[in-house]
Amino acid sequence: MPPADPSRSWTGRPASSAPSPAAPRPATVLTSDDVVIPATSAVAGAREAPIDPLASIESTGGEAPALFPESAVAPRGAARAGKARKAAAERPAAAELPIARVCVDTPLPHLDRPFDYLVPADADAAARPGVRVRIRFAGQLVDGVLLDRTAASGHDGRLAFLDRVVSPEVAAAPEVVALAREIADRYAGTLSDVLRLAVPPRHAKTEAAPVPDPPPAWAGTVAPDGWGRYPAGAAFLRALGDGRAPRAVWTALPGEDWPARLAEAAAACLAGGRGALLVVPDARDLDRVDGALTRVLGGTAHHVALSAALGPAERYRRFLAAARGRARIVAGTRAAAFAPVAGLGLVAIWDDGDDLHAEPRAPYPHARQVLLSRAEQTGCAAVVGGFGRTAEAQQLVETNWAIEVTAGRDGLRRAMPRVITTGEHDQPREPEAVAARLPSIAWRAAREALARDAPVLIQVPRRGYIPVVACADCYTPSRCVHCAGPLALPSATEAPLCRWCGRPAANHACPECGGRRLRAAVIGARRTAEELARAFPGTPVRTSGRDEVLATVPAGASLVVATPGAEPVAAEGYGAVLLLDTWALLTRADLRGTEEALRRWLAAAALARPAARHGQVVVVAEGGLAVVQALLRFDPGWLAARELADRRELGFPPAVRMAAVTGVPAAVAELLAAAQLPAGAEVLGPVPVREPGHERMLIRTPRSAGRALGLALRAAAGVRSARKAPDPVQIQIDPLDLL
Repeated sequence: MPPADPSRSWTGRPASSAPSPAAPRPATVLTSDDVVIPATSAVAGAREAPIDPLASIESTGGEAPALFPESAVAPRGAARAGKARKAAAERPAAAELPIARVCVDTPLPHLDRPFDYLVPADADAAARPGVRVRIRFAGQLVDGVLLDRTAASGHDGRLAFLDRVVSPEVAAAPEVVALAREIADRYAGTLSDVLRLAVPPRHAKTEAAPVPDPPPAWAGTVAPDGWGRYPAGAAFLRALGDGRAPRAVWTALPGEDWPARLAEAAAACLAGGRGALLVVPDARDLDRVDGALTRVLGGTAHHVALSAALGPAERYRRFLAAARGRARIVAGTRAAAFAPVAGLGLVAIWDDGDDLHAEPRAPYPHARQVLLSRAEQTGCAAVVGGFGRTAEAQQLVETNWAIEVTAGRDGLRRAMPRVITTGEHDQPREPEAVAARLPSIAWRAAREALARDAPVLIQVPRRGYIPVVACADCYTPSRCVHCAGPLALPSATEAPLCRWCGRPAANHACPECGGRRLRAAVIGARRTAEELARAFPGTPVRTSGRDEVLATVPAGASLVVATPGAEPVAAEGYGAVLLLDTWALLTRADLRGTEEALRRWLAAAALARPAARHGQVVVVAEGGLAVVQALLRFDPGWLAARELADRRELGFPPAVRMAAVTGVPAAVAELLAAAQLPAGAEVLGPVPVREPGHERMLIRTPRSAGRALGLALRAAAGVRSARKAPDPVQIQIDPLDLL
């Protein structure tokens, strides 16, 4: 579970809020639209009219209403309100559409609705939908986004003026605001939280820089050869160029240059006068896609790459290039799923099963769902691609939302490496294999590849040196005496330390037998590299993992030890790929454990040379397992169909919608009591969580009630927020770590 951010990720009062004022608060009711309104409203059950914060302060004689934190109003609130009234009387409003509807930047769920303000006449031209504004809200100047302008307000009292338009630059286009509203409703979040994810911080100097001239229209052509290896690929590419909106779940061939295929799909859209949006898991993948776009388009004039790794100025410069329509193709990591693209014709996501696509900040949207919602709203084409396939992607195929784009059996056979399994009886016989902890088959495959002057990739699921140790006498796992966390050895010469609290445990003694000798219970990537260096003396050994991720490795004999997701690309492919310690993936107590194991194995195996060039993949696992059978055939669709059928039978996502509500038991119970859950909802739990004193409850609904579930939970969060409930509750819809 991602770490909690009390000011953003949790419902209830922010950590910095002061205690509740003593003034009584009007009772609240829930309308059919899940909006919290005062019980004294003229029409119970109707959507609340936008609130004027200045009028609210005036009505209480200069004191802040209990709806807002006490710290939001200064002691001289009445004097400030008087000055604001005087300024309002002297300041003319815009002649046309004088009312601005503003999304206020606040994390409080009960304030997740537009507020009306008057547009000053001198800001009429700049106050366009989507611009950033500063407004006075509950006695403070805060940020906001202007959503719309109207001729009249539903509020009968006095309206405050916009304090100022921060910039005439449109930061949140209407299409992006509509998408953000959809995502907020689906994930039980607020519009301001989603806009914070979608729009990067403003950089004034970059914004004021001269605007380059737009590039000439791209006049290139796209060769169909790459997509032509798939029976439906050429037709898919033609449809993009013709301005149609095909939707595909693409299973890439082993060894596929997938960045080039995505770049060709984007170029086909550009040739037809439309834009494209490509989302990848991390910066290393983004660099590959950026390079492929540069090659296919013949330069960088028509595309930008967006990433959080960029500095604030460069990131905002590229964002403006897309927002102003100069760059029609945007590639990026998960935040780029909201990027403004003029005339959007295609959205594509690569490796949608990678957990980096899941946003760790509230309301925790997944980039895949953001792009699919965007495709629905705009009617554009969509591609969900990868070497593996998730149950969510399989559902798109089975519901006919998308077609399959896969290779035929002959094409797959030509591209595949030879895949070999090792059973538990295949023990190492050679002394070198014993030293490297390699089964004989794996050791021979590595030796043959090195003899052909080809690199060898060894995938190890655990990083570090020895991440888990145990008593050498009784095999009891060694744990910290302070926090009960697992002990690990950071290197061959250092004392064990706790992986949770970081405290050293040089004098550790087994609580069961008193023994002081330790043995390795789990071997990490760095220890594996040491053992391989001894088994293959004179062969270069490289490591790629959290500390240093290699993008590529040169051709020639070498050993490359990598953790999942950090496998570098070999210039001419790997001669052998060894998948070690597979039990660490297969024994994960996780709903997605099997799917995740195959995804990681296929990502590594796809880097091997074809069997015709002596490429081999050795997986240290029993060949009878379904996940291993899928690897042997390079058929992730078969396993995804099985997974989806199992989840339908058991009632797990994506066959249903599920929400996880986490917090102290009393707070969770309070939120569920306030929630008007949709018909057919089931409340399951409690489920234990790691945080002491916390629990998790699960709410399951049919897929058709997914949006209603999000709205109900957000409304309940708004009730607790308005009451200033002291204990936060975290709400996540379809989280990756559900179980």
